[in-house]
Amino acid sequence: MPDTPFFEVNEAIRSLGGEDLNLCMQCGTCSGVCPWRNVETEFFIRRLIRFGQLGVEGSESEEVLFGCTTCGRCVDNCPRGVAIIDVVKGMRAMGAEVGAMPATLKAAAGSLESHGNPWGEPRAKRFDWAKDLDLPPFGPDTEYLLSVCCTSCYDARSRKIARALVQVLRAAGVSFGVIGTDENCCGEAIRKTGNEEAFGRLAEANVSLFNGRGVKKIIVTSPHCFHTYTKEYPALGGEWEVIHHSQLLAQLVADGRLKVEGKVAAKVAYHDPCYLGRHSRIFDEPRAVLGAAGATAVEMGRERDFSLCCGGGGGRVWMETAHDQRFSVLRVREAAEAGAEVLATACPYCLTLLEDSRKTEGFEDSLEVLDVAEVLARAIPPA
Repeated sequence: MPDTPFFEVNEAIRSLGGEDLNLCMQCGTCSGVCPWRNVETEFFIRRLIRFGQLGVEGSESEEVLFGCTTCGRCVDNCPRGVAIIDVVKGMRAMGAEVGAMPATLKAAAGSLESHGNPWGEPRAKRFDWAKDLDLPPFGPDTEYLLSVCCTSCYDARSRKIARALVQVLRAAGVSFGVIGTDENCCGEAIRKTGNEEAFGRLAEANVSLFNGRGVKKIIVTSPHCFHTYTKEYPALGGEWEVIHHSQLLAQLVADGRLKVEGKVAAKVAYHDPCYLGRHSRIFDEPRAVLGAAGATAVEMGRERDFSLCCGGGGGRVWMETAHDQRFSVLRVREAAEAGAEVLATACPYCLTLLEDSRKTEGFEDSLEVLDVAEVLARAIPPA
């Protein structure tokens, strides 16, 4: 990032709803609670904010500028209430203007513009995950729109989350439907990289599509979609009742709409996704789902507000991360050390990174990584 006057950096951050950079007193609390402190790294959020205050170069490398996972630990603990994630987005936006963006993020952004998803896959393949499920189209008499995350649409492993959810929803008699290939990515990751224009185009297209179809309620499979639809889309006219699938599953169990046989006799550790837990305050419902499935809870050291980020937020799910810098490696080790047989989560990003680290760490035979919907699906009678 070239030398930039402080007021320009500050104005970019304010345009995103962030607070004045002068609120930061450089106490270092943000860096102290940052998940990057668990590994050797050049990234220090306090240092990045200081460069923004001074209006000089924001980082020595793109890896540093795009290091933040937007996990929210720093925001929760900042004594001055600085909107640190908005600071990061503002600095990234200015860096992107001069081409300072990792190649993998550029590729994901290009795919979003041309295909409506960051996976580099044709829009026509968006519902290949469900081609044999005979899913009903969303219509006037349908209660819920099922909005499946791009990751669960295109990633082979993550598709199993959506398929398990469909199994459970059908078993409970939930009225739901899908829109199809016209749906776009929610745009959350591209916004975290500072690309407001691309986010705006994706969001406006989705709002117009959903409102045009008469959508009132939405089931989402990703905490990132949940946060975006509930916190960011309302300003663009997207005001719907949005529910994360873990919330709906817990509700279905509590209401007695699911016949649960409790067959999952396994020790299960639950990993709180940042955007479901810290950002959206949804902690209990996923645990209730696991309990209803008959799982025995195993607690890891860092839970709920103190959960360790998987490393995939802030656009980093599209970036290469060295093995010794992967938070997901630390997480699967924690689960194994706690004696867990299953490491459960409720986020496609988390599942993807945890699944990869499970394999690289040699836990393929001793530890499964599953979404809460997959766990519950094992505990209900087959259709």
